[in-house]
Amino acid sequence: MRFRILIFLIAVTVSPCLAQKLQPGFDNSEFRELLLVSVQTTADSAYIAKFEAPSTFTMAYQSKPMGLDNLWDLWVDKEGRGCISIRGTTMKEESWLANFYAAMVPAKGYLRFEDKDTFFYELAANPMAAVHVGWLLSMAYLSTDILPKIDSMYALGVKEYYIYGHSQGGAISYLLTAHLANLKKTGRLAEDLRFKTYCSAAPKPGNLYFAYEYEVLTQEGWGYNVVNALDWVPETPISIQTLDDLNPTNPFVLLDGMIHQQPVPARWMLNRIYKRLDKPTRKAQRIYEKYLGEVTARVIKDKLPQSIAPEFYSSSNYVRTGITIVMMPNEAYFLAFPEQQDEFFTHHYHEAYLFLAEAMK
Repeated sequence: MRFRILIFLIAVTVSPCLAQKLQPGFDNSEFRELLLVSVQTTADSAYIAKFEAPSTFTMAYQSKPMGLDNLWDLWVDKEGRGCISIRGTTMKEESWLANFYAAMVPAKGYLRFEDKDTFFYELAANPMAAVHVGWLLSMAYLSTDILPKIDSMYALGVKEYYIYGHSQGGAISYLLTAHLANLKKTGRLAEDLRFKTYCSAAPKPGNLYFAYEYEVLTQEGWGYNVVNALDWVPETPISIQTLDDLNPTNPFVLLDGMIHQQPVPARWMLNRIYKRLDKPTRKAQRIYEKYLGEVTARVIKDKLPQSIAPEFYSSSNYVRTGITIVMMPNEAYFLAFPEQQDEFFTHHYHEAYLFLAEAMK
């Protein structure tokens, strides 16, 4: 009902020719307002009560939890621009499973997540690009609900959107941004739709080749990754780089063949060094894929019985992605948020990010 009322209000009050255009570039006041929107997306009334309400946005729709306890909101500001706000990790087991399901899959392919539903996606064209499978699965569920709302809003002239996510929501927002861009390219979404993405406190969503294409997509001021320098979540998932993660023309990839061309004494020594450097990373990658891929997939199967585990991409070379805005804590911040080793999320919650956003004014 709330969504239908907002649709009506947009139809009678917002003229596309009068609406302010979405502008590229980092805007701290814009970021702060979206942080307050993100607080509301937690759907946690006790948490929400600690913060002020957004001043320029009105909630049009909040989804039900779906997939791995994923949820999203649709908001509309006074200029008629939409905001797709993605919820982060909750206290439920399945929400944490989305994080721990950290094997990679190719950035182009498909997922089977319901009995008859196949989710096709292309988040990057490079066959070496790969992304986090747990957050991809979360994005697949959310997108089935998001796309119909974008269609309905487009019919009323709403063509500009912020995409925002904090924490796990930021990781999903990276993937959603790439997915929606591809749907524009294929004609599923209108070419004149415009998206601007802010990810805050977000973990690393994929490997270097995904990051390259995402950064090309957003590099003219259409996507930002905002990080508190003391927040540990953007350091995750743990990265393991093997020689298979390098471009094929990288000299290190060719090193094995070059070693075999050396004289015997040098060949023995260099080959020993090469193997001692190469084998541990490959072993670590296999362990990573086994426990954070195959084993976790079986646990997720208990939560989502109709899901089918995809074929994994043998990489865990997670990298920081997007144009990054680093918020560096100052003396006032340390007084408000002192270091406490048993308080893991002190520097991660919205409150810390809002404090630093205020300091950036």
